[in-house]
Amino acid sequence: MTHRTSLLSSQRVGGFSLVELMVTCVVLAIIVGIAVPSYNLQVRKARRADARNAVLDLAGREERFLSIANSYSQTAADMGYTAFPMTVNNGYYRLTVTVPDPAQPGVAPSYIITARTVGLQVNDTDCATFTVNQLGQQAALNSGGAPNTATCWGL
Repeated sequence: MTHRTSLLSSQRVGGFSLVELMVTCVVLAIIVGIAVPSYNLQVRKARRADARNAVLDLAGREERFLSIANSYSQTAADMGYTAFPMTVNNGYYRLTVTVPDPAQPGVAPSYIITARTVGLQVNDTDCATFTVNQLGQQAALNSGGAPNTATCWGL
């Protein structure tokens, strides 16, 4: 019996020690702590591109409507949409268009198209609002209302 006991104690049991397991958990926690915020930033940036595309697409539709009707429109059906404000980019931005009343004297045809963050994208505090007007002037504001055009439009 003593012989058998000595054989069992000399064999190494496979597996990980508690220290090895804890070191692995710490390394994984550090990697996740760095990777997740970086991933979220890249996702927000990708959604910004979609918002810019939506704003510019609507601006192109406004220009086509101007060439036909000699005025801009804030009626969604005129632009090929169902209603304004409308949610774009899978619910991450709300798109609106503002057109001054063309019947007012001295008012030239104009518009301002705005995309504002909604849903999970409100966490994008750097680029909370995108705008473009009839002159093609692009602007962006952060969540505090400060201009951030160069960062958001990539100018």
